[in-house]
Amino acid sequence: MARKRFLSPYTWPVLSFLAVIAAGSLLLGLPASWAKGQSISAIDACFLSTSAVCVTGLSPVDISEVLSPFGKGVLLCLIQTGGLGVMTYTSIIFLLWRNNVPFNSREAVSQALLGGDFSIAAFLRQVLGLVFGIEAVAALLLWLYDPVFFYPFSALFHAVSAFCNAGFALSTTNMALFRDDVAVNAIIAGSVILGGIGFGVLREFLGICTGGRLGAPVRQLSRYSRMVVKTSLILIVVGWVAMFAIEFCRGSAPQTVEGCFDLGITMFFHTVMARTAGFSSIDIALLSEASLLVLIALMFIGGAPGSCAGGIKVVTFRVLAGYIVAQFRGDSQIVLEGRGVSAENVQRSLTLFFAHTLLVVASLFLLTLTESDILGAAGTQGPSVLRLLFEEVSALGTVGLSVNLTQDLSTAGKAIIIFSMFAGRVGILSLLMAAQSLRAKKAYTVAEAQLPIG
Repeated sequence: MARKRFLSPYTWPVLSFLAVIAAGSLLLGLPASWAKGQSISAIDACFLSTSAVCVTGLSPVDISEVLSPFGKGVLLCLIQTGGLGVMTYTSIIFLLWRNNVPFNSREAVSQALLGGDFSIAAFLRQVLGLVFGIEAVAALLLWLYDPVFFYPFSALFHAVSAFCNAGFALSTTNMALFRDDVAVNAIIAGSVILGGIGFGVLREFLGICTGGRLGAPVRQLSRYSRMVVKTSLILIVVGWVAMFAIEFCRGSAPQTVEGCFDLGITMFFHTVMARTAGFSSIDIALLSEASLLVLIALMFIGGAPGSCAGGIKVVTFRVLAGYIVAQFRGDSQIVLEGRGVSAENVQRSLTLFFAHTLLVVASLFLLTLTESDILGAAGTQGPSVLRLLFEEVSALGTVGLSVNLTQDLSTAGKAIIIFSMFAGRVGILSLLMAAQSLRAKKAYTVAEAQLPIG
């Protein structure tokens, strides 16, 4: 009975991700993965593997210089595996092996990717076709546009990294070489947006474009998809306008037409990246504190459920916003896209928000201890709380943007960020349900009592 609980549908995703991270750590720790004259410590190999599998993009080393071609290939495979999800690959293996998917895997994948009952075999074929098709088109466009920097492997690497919302780049300066390049910004940003709206939404778009012959057999977007698309667009536009206004007033760019155009491209790119991919075309640390707070808010929200993105997700954000509006109006029901929201959805959204917030606060507190050496004799002054908060939210939201702090983290600090990346990718609610599934359920309840609140 204990073994059945340990290998339940709730614990299997957690164990699968841990297994892939462990395998990636071992491979990246091999000398074959290092460039000539370079080496990676055990904690850095684990950090890099976790960041790749959790499609985060934070890195304690410069992968363009430290990793060998074999190491970069390992990293690419880890990113692709994490983007599609270990449970998807597990189900594919069962399909090929038995031509059938066991109930445990079917339930786990259904809840993780779409949250409903459907033909998993057809769904997985469509997912693979969509993912590989979008990545192939993006890679081809990058290669055709700049075959020097985006040579075949580089084009494929950046296309996969973008769609999977990882944000790893094969350049010391990330995407700074293409800061003002409209084409590259559009290809990378477009791939990130498609990877962040979820497989379910992509299936519906494919179904609409093909008249139902491919993808989902629908003629218009469902209520859920409309909510995801509208909320994502609103967040991108609001974040873009806010950051542009802040940096324009700050004088970050010449107040000319050309300067405004370049600033607009840069701010749009980073607003999209905060949804959750770690590409950057400028030094994030040079942004104003107000812009950093905007990015933190976007990273905290993240992308859509069932996508490559992290965060509390846009649907949770819409439910929470609707809850607040309903409280101010005195309404007893939250209405989104013409339908009421169930009490269970509200409860799960509130639980996720508070769990996410508590983990950020707890991790931030620990980072202020580990990175300032406050527990040691020296008591040195560490990074600012805002920089630590940015790094933590970026890790938990599996974003990958950094204020140049990752490489300077202590071993304990890296361990905290590793756990945050893992919790952000697997999902805090999934971790809670996995832990709850290991405990025997109580067969009794305790008498309730009223307490004065507020």
